[in-house]
Amino acid sequence: MRAVVVTGEFGLDRIEISSRQATAPGPGEVQLKMSVASLNYRDLLMVQGAYNPRQPLPLVPCSDGVGTVSAVGTGVEVGDRVCPIFAQAWLAGEPTRAILRTTLGGPLDGTLQESMCVAASGTVPVPDYLSDEEAATLPCAAVTAWSALSTHGGVRAGDTVLVQGTGGVSIFALQLGKAMGARVIVTSSSDAKLERAKALGADATINYKQTPKWGDAARDLTGRRGVDHVVEVGGGGTLEQSLRAIRPGGTISIIGVLSGAAGTVNLLPVLMQNVRLQGIVVGHRESFASLMRALETSRIHPVIDRTFALEDTAEALRYLKTGAHFGKVCIRHS
Repeated sequence: MRAVVVTGEFGLDRIEISSRQATAPGPGEVQLKMSVASLNYRDLLMVQGAYNPRQPLPLVPCSDGVGTVSAVGTGVEVGDRVCPIFAQAWLAGEPTRAILRTTLGGPLDGTLQESMCVAASGTVPVPDYLSDEEAATLPCAAVTAWSALSTHGGVRAGDTVLVQGTGGVSIFALQLGKAMGARVIVTSSSDAKLERAKALGADATINYKQTPKWGDAARDLTGRRGVDHVVEVGGGGTLEQSLRAIRPGGTISIIGVLSGAAGTVNLLPVLMQNVRLQGIVVGHRESFASLMRALETSRIHPVIDRTFALEDTAEALRYLKTGAHFGKVCIRHS
């Protein structure tokens, strides 16, 4: 079977297609015939060596994907189309350091291979209404948005959610927030992308290049009350504005570091206004299963920007790096 492998040293130019022997599933495992993977910013950082410079190589990158159970080990029933979960040992509850070392796409080999074996407990069945491309986007991006808004955030109908940008997690947060009955504000530097966000249901939009103090603008959109929840994907460079946008007692879900991991932030508003900063590292299997039930009810369709061939993985990652995408970038195995 074919696999995308980062060999020798990190870098987009170190990606190659390798021929490997498919492994047979052991007790409690399933063998998946993978059809589609989807990219996250973490995958780009991992391939470049910026996420974990000590990651052993060679590595099959990518955490998200969908496949069909093609063989099973002893004690496992034959399954159907499934997604492997991000952290294979994180089934419920709080994570541990050991659990967080079981993540696909680093340190474990990921989904950019035509066949892979995982624990049966580390998979979740996919709703029939979703295409393979749509299903492949769920394990990281969709679960992260669901964990932020539902598992940890407790977003309710009538709440206001501010979503930064129009990448995978952000678009899922827009779609899921609307399904929960929330009012959603979306920020972007592109008016064209903001128009597409409105078509998906965004109640208000802010161009952060035209309005650098977008936190104040978001507060104005709530009658100066402040938003209830911020999906923070920027990191150190955007947290200050998120703190200006959030209401007293509100929650900022810290998900990404697109503008940098470090920054100088005045923590006094966090203390004085009882703001909660919640780190989100995707989520456990139980949260994923809950998301799947919500999708069955809401019939949300993930937004796919482009699909690349397996041999064009480096090109796909370069495209992701430009930030030109709206929604998810996928890679089809054949």
